[in-house]
Amino acid sequence: MYIYSLIFSLIFLSCSGPVIKRDRESYRPIPRKNFSVIKKRVALLTIFNEAPYGGDDLGVVATEELRMELSKTGDFVIDQMGSKIFGSSKEIYSGGGSKLVQLSRQAKVAGVNFVLFGRITDARIREKNDEIGLVRKTKSYTESKIELRIFDVNSGKEIYTDVIKGSADDSTFRFFVSDNEENLNYRRDLLRYGIKVAVRKSIPAILDVSAKLDWIGRVAKIVGNKIYVNAGRQSGINITDILRVITEGQEIFDPETGGLLGVSKGEIKGTLEIIDYFGEDGAIAVLHSGGSVVEGDYVMLY
Repeated sequence: MYIYSLIFSLIFLSCSGPVIKRDRESYRPIPRKNFSVIKKRVALLTIFNEAPYGGDDLGVVATEELRMELSKTGDFVIDQMGSKIFGSSKEIYSGGGSKLVQLSRQAKVAGVNFVLFGRITDARIREKNDEIGLVRKTKSYTESKIELRIFDVNSGKEIYTDVIKGSADDSTFRFFVSDNEENLNYRRDLLRYGIKVAVRKSIPAILDVSAKLDWIGRVAKIVGNKIYVNAGRQSGINITDILRVITEGQEIFDPETGGLLGVSKGEIKGTLEIIDYFGEDGAIAVLHSGGSVVEGDYVMLY
């Protein structure tokens, strides 16, 4: 009877997958100086996997984990239109990043604040097995590396890049006649686990970079004395918020190389006061001070 109980316990352990622990304190949203916590609109491009293991599935897992963890912080709106503008991370890398600069104005008009993209550069599993015994102990180790980059749409420049490592180990007991398909599924799940660890380790740095960027919205439409802004309740805009209206900045190029150095800050034309919401994520404002506000002007929190 004791033998049967032992075997049942070992089978249960072998079926148990690794549990991912989160340290929520490690990436708690950074306090803002403003009363309104304006959410930055992010274009999250599909991560691609260039490691020899895991295939396209691992890139999808990394992308969805980033999407989920960024949403949990409460600091971001994941913009679907942004990814349609730029395509996938693989397209950006293959073009050397030039596509980001070329389409930055289009993304800015769409309300995107920054683009997050990247690739998995390494993902592997190592295993060590006992050589003898009916029930053999297997030690498995997973290691992964993900490279993430942030492109600031407002300045037209890449402002962050880092390679984050994720690693974990798992020990299970398996019968020496272990099913091959079951073993493949186990390895796949462990690879996924390792990449999720790396993604979660990246969140504090992304929050820190985002906190230093200005939120910028846009005047989408003017009807009579009502001014419609392309950000509202979902983005964290509050009724009575005051927004500065600014003109579009000028692109500054290096006279020697012809390369884009950045975008200058626009001139302040006046201020708006938010009085109501409309649609899924829009706000209605009226002129608070200044004048000559036109459709396409940009707005910033006062």
